[in-house]
Amino acid sequence: MSGPRPVRAPRGTELSALGWQQEAALRMLQNNLDPEVAEHPDKLVVYGGTGKAARDWRSFDAMVRTLRTLKQDETMLVQSGRPVGVMQTHEWAPRVLIANSNLVGDWANWEEFRRLEALGLTMYGQMTAGSWIYIGTQGILQGTYETFSAVAAKKFGGTLAGTITLTAGLGGMGGAQPLAVTMNDGVAICIDVDPRAIERRIEHRFLDVRADSLEHALQLAVEARDARRPLSIGLLGNAAELLPRMLAESAPIDIVTDQTSAHDPLAYLPVGVDFADMASYAAKDPAGFTTRARESMARHVEAMVGFMDAGAEVFDYGNSIRGEAQLAGYERAFAFPGFVPAYIRPLFSEGRGPFRWAALSGEASDIAKTDKAILDLFPEGDSVQNESLHRWIKLAGERVRFQGLPARICWLGYGERDKAGERFNDMVASGELAAPLAIGRDHLDCGSVASPYRETEAMLDGSDAIADWPLLNAMVNVASGASWVSIHHGGGVGMGRSLHAGQVTVADGTKLAGEKIRRVLTNDPGMGVIRHVDAGYDIAESVADERGVRIPMREGE
Repeated sequence: MSGPRPVRAPRGTELSALGWQQEAALRMLQNNLDPEVAEHPDKLVVYGGTGKAARDWRSFDAMVRTLRTLKQDETMLVQSGRPVGVMQTHEWAPRVLIANSNLVGDWANWEEFRRLEALGLTMYGQMTAGSWIYIGTQGILQGTYETFSAVAAKKFGGTLAGTITLTAGLGGMGGAQPLAVTMNDGVAICIDVDPRAIERRIEHRFLDVRADSLEHALQLAVEARDARRPLSIGLLGNAAELLPRMLAESAPIDIVTDQTSAHDPLAYLPVGVDFADMASYAAKDPAGFTTRARESMARHVEAMVGFMDAGAEVFDYGNSIRGEAQLAGYERAFAFPGFVPAYIRPLFSEGRGPFRWAALSGEASDIAKTDKAILDLFPEGDSVQNESLHRWIKLAGERVRFQGLPARICWLGYGERDKAGERFNDMVASGELAAPLAIGRDHLDCGSVASPYRETEAMLDGSDAIADWPLLNAMVNVASGASWVSIHHGGGVGMGRSLHAGQVTVADGTKLAGEKIRRVLTNDPGMGVIRHVDAGYDIAESVADERGVRIPMREGE
């Protein structure tokens, strides 16, 4: 019988599928469940509390079996982590089409989702868990780095040196926070209820030390702050208890945010519940657990607002904790902004966002070569963005430990991703790289998501909840030749609160791959430009004018 077992993607150039497009999907699916990568691989959970790569082990085995026999003119259809069909298409079509967690509007809530999940009819795909392009904590690291860099530029003279950041959550997403802060030269106190999460982040070099107590954490933080020395400190405890206490004690905190799994109340530990009892309590009484979790989130958010009132820079990092606190009755839950409208929207407006690639060879040297290619393509002196890019690539090379297949992420914009992709494909063709690359991105991108509590919060024209854009994004990536394309619901912020799309395109060194890459990696970020032009952003209009992005509604003016 199919069941839990260690999963690891093959390395090297030997194919177990009928082509590299299929082999890439197979390896990235397996890589999502590598014990170095996934939070709970035995449960098929990759990150984000409950985000899965496959619905169940039987479905996982069927997908592996199908990918190994899939022809170059066939497409496997995946419905919420289960392969439901193979259709004859053509060589330009994606080899895999994925739809995860999608529910009709009135039914798009956690209660109905869990009922359907219990019947074995669906799964929660998060963003890159169910779309097979999660690369470990590095996958969110650069976006977090960029956010803290923007905080530094806005409030602290361009550096976090001499500041203390307080946050919580050290899972697959939140685990990027400590390193992102120290890469910006700051000090971070990072709270988590799970001792394993703290130890895992230390083991993977995302977190520096673990404090013995709150007093110890503050002592370490103040000493490092006063020395202007970067340091990240893990602290075991419940943020809903520790933040109010720290506020009452006037702890010297400059920045506050959060990346607990608040998007799903069953993944947030209520005050008064032991961590060891969390899973059984949530399974036995999900409604009661949810009520208590939301009440605890209200306490957590109330303390965040208190820090803001005391002068700290406070922002939501997109986990829906404000919305959950509001449901619990806390009226000032939205007193502080989300990170996108506060810091990131100008980048989205120019088609800039997370661009990632994984070396299917398993060779770290392939990433070192592509790092160099990125630095060569985008010279440091050409722009402020390139200076930041060079700093990031150098820091990542020095400080980021690979999880599973070696991979890299960096933020590139419209007119840049296609250049990088074509260069990578040429490097595969010439033999400079040992094997092909899987090129993708987070669903958290400039034109691929509708999420009123995160990526599309406070849009200029009020179009926060318009969900046509991720659907158009998915369709244009299918039409452009992506290797696999996904449409998900609920990632990042929970059921009923987001729709989003992803794509992965394989650089296998062929002429056909080069043509696909040119189109996909132009049109995909191009969606970010046109989405923000349509919403009235001047930056997007300038980019469209300068780079020849056609906007029909402006052509007759």
